[in-house]
Amino acid sequence: MTQRPFNFSAGPAALPEEVLHQVAAEMLDWQGSGMSVMEMSHRGREFISIYEAAEADLRELLQVPSNFRILFMQGGGLAENAIVPLNLSRGGKVDVVVTGSWSKKSAAEARRYADVAIAADGASSRYCDIPAPGSWQLRPDAAYVHVCSNETIDGTEFHELPDLKSLGSEAPLVIDCSSHQLSRPIDWSRVGLAFGGAQKNVGPSGLTLVFVREDLLGQALPICPSAFNYQTVAEAQSMFNTPPTFGIYVAGLVFKWLKKFEYAGKQGLAAIEQRNIDKAALLYAALDGTDFYENRVAAHCRSRMNIPFYLRDESLNEAFLAGARERGLLQLKGHKSVGGMRASIYNAMPLEGVQALVTYLKDFEKRHG
Repeated sequence: MTQRPFNFSAGPAALPEEVLHQVAAEMLDWQGSGMSVMEMSHRGREFISIYEAAEADLRELLQVPSNFRILFMQGGGLAENAIVPLNLSRGGKVDVVVTGSWSKKSAAEARRYADVAIAADGASSRYCDIPAPGSWQLRPDAAYVHVCSNETIDGTEFHELPDLKSLGSEAPLVIDCSSHQLSRPIDWSRVGLAFGGAQKNVGPSGLTLVFVREDLLGQALPICPSAFNYQTVAEAQSMFNTPPTFGIYVAGLVFKWLKKFEYAGKQGLAAIEQRNIDKAALLYAALDGTDFYENRVAAHCRSRMNIPFYLRDESLNEAFLAGARERGLLQLKGHKSVGGMRASIYNAMPLEGVQALVTYLKDFEKRHG
């Protein structure tokens, strides 16, 4: 079989090849049903079995407590930046920690529905560092505190979620975990709500996962559309409107792939986390070991998923990208807002893909350094 290119896209991103093969095999006839999953009624027994298995596997993988509801929704992470304040702000105060491009968008969107204050802002570091939680200015009466726990564009990640209680806040913590969900465990004792678009580590775009603590249900503003009201969606088991059925099906296959994944003597989420640690360490070591390339993110908060880097001589950018494509290393161009390069190395990226990129980095430097 011909080796597929290594896809470093930030999202929609690479999916496990095993999952793609199964989707292709079942496209016309899912398990003898005579239907494609795309043709099934979302209320029929065939799809209900797919949905129930996906929810159960996801709850098991992330060890989601029983007092959290898992919602399969539409709209993506960007829409959730509006849906969260519609459900949780109560028209009051929301504190946002701005650590990059996505949390800036979250603050702007929440201002449509709430009194938003910036509790901390990493702008002085050009979003290459995360302000220490001890420096955050949190209001005692905030309805919730929002953080983006992994900034896809800027390449920063909270390796430990903040403990708001230790900071004197009783507000629930809301995390946008779009670009690192299922790459590591989540400390649910510190979280009130977590959400993420599927198109990084979970499945195709169009599906959004929401994990909401039950005591936060039932607070939606009167203007909140019914299909976006968390309580309504939870009571209907994500079937209030037609859910993204095909996305749930593919996500369910990814969950099964993750459950049996083995690496370094570990299995499941522990195994994928260890491989993610090893992949990131390999790439950061290659970037740090030369002055030809540069990663600007503070070492303590470097993302394992999204690694931005720059060529010191940016006149070589196009030659770098062209050479990478020739080697089957795709989608390495950085986001237009920050330039440079970016390697997104989500769960489906094998270690061999990162090794191939590191080899190319060294070869390109030998030719142009």
